[in-house]
Amino acid sequence: MKYILMMQFKMGGWSKGNISNWTPEDARANRGFLDRLNKDLAEAGELVSVVGLGGPEQMTLVQAQKDGTAMVTDGPFPESKEFLAGYWIVDVDGPERAHQIAARISALPGPGGAPANLPVEVRPVMRAASGDV
Repeated sequence: MKYILMMQFKMGGWSKGNISNWTPEDARANRGFLDRLNKDLAEAGELVSVVGLGGPEQMTLVQAQKDGTAMVTDGPFPESKEFLAGYWIVDVDGPERAHQIAARISALPGPGGAPANLPVEVRPVMRAASGDV
């Protein structure tokens, strides 16, 4: 079964927690962790896709107006407490394995090497009526 594992980052901590503000050593440790995680999942045949997303300063919200044209609002959005930092799509035997992977993602190293313990939302990926997603 496929699951999407969505890593959340707290909006309020972004300015100081943004990886571009980390020491080079901390940034390398974080990147190395993610590279090892993705390699492990790929070798286990569990990784379907992984995507890191731009920060909230690059976010936009688009809503169709009555005439069908796009109304675009710049981010970040003050009503948001968290934003989606990236996601993995994994194909695993069940929710227990998805939870194990999510816990590993959550503990990625932050500044000073301490586990970040970021929230990771786990949701099943639904199949389309015509087949697999």
